[in-house]
Amino acid sequence: MSVILLILPDFLLIALGWLLLHRLGFDRAFFTGAEKLVYFILFPALLFESITRTPLDLSNTTVLLAATIGVMLGGIALAWLGRLTVRPDPAAHASVAQCAFRFNTYLALSLASNLGWPGAQTTMAVIVGFAVPISNIGAVHALASRHGGGALREIVRNPFILATLAALICNFTRIHIPHVVDVALERLGACAIAIGLLCVGATLSLQGGRTHAPLMAWIVAAKLILLPPIALALAWALGLSASERLVLLLFSALPTASSAHVLAARMGGDDRLVAVTMSIGTLLSAITLPLWLSAMA
Repeated sequence: MSVILLILPDFLLIALGWLLLHRLGFDRAFFTGAEKLVYFILFPALLFESITRTPLDLSNTTVLLAATIGVMLGGIALAWLGRLTVRPDPAAHASVAQCAFRFNTYLALSLASNLGWPGAQTTMAVIVGFAVPISNIGAVHALASRHGGGALREIVRNPFILATLAALICNFTRIHIPHVVDVALERLGACAIAIGLLCVGATLSLQGGRTHAPLMAWIVAAKLILLPPIALALAWALGLSASERLVLLLFSALPTASSAHVLAARMGGDDRLVAVTMSIGTLLSAITLPLWLSAMA
């Protein structure tokens, strides 16, 4: 499949989400409710079902954990390197630093499912599950250090982390999931990506942030251009298979999470700056993602 055709359906859904909010009369309250449904119910179901679908090997999973930690630490390091390169306002940097290492989970599993490799979505689900607590720790720590707030509470209550831990326990202990439950989870998960991508489109905004243009440029470049080579180097060093290298590269090249601005707002950060940075990164990833995937073809 052409790389452009691989990502086009997802970006069409993002565009539809923007149209629904800004041109077709859907109000923001609708998307707020939809986002809560995806965050607390639909996407955890998708993560759980994806991880329990294929039996995992503990040694291979350990290598994926090491690769995920390496990519996330690389993104965090690039974010903080921005303080030396562009010398931004510390409060603005604390808000937007998360955009250099957080990732869009909806795009992650959607694109992985279209790679043409049966285990790609399971591998991506494991990577995402490992990365969620690291990304939350990095994002919450930066905001808490500037604006106050507790990192631990944000992390232990995260439904993605809880779903991943439950799925890994079931997978490694070979706990049987009843067929009825498995089908119900599969149907919930099938809704997650489409609704999630519509919500991503509804959050796109290019209003504001001009006074922090150098900071935004660094953060977006770090996520979309500088982090993928780090992921490739780690994949080669750790001996990942060609398929796993492709999934790790895709993970590293994803735009940031659309919920980043929600976290910034809840913890007293500059949520508008985060929303603009996230929006620019999402739009530009329509160009950079095909380039990175083509490089591995």
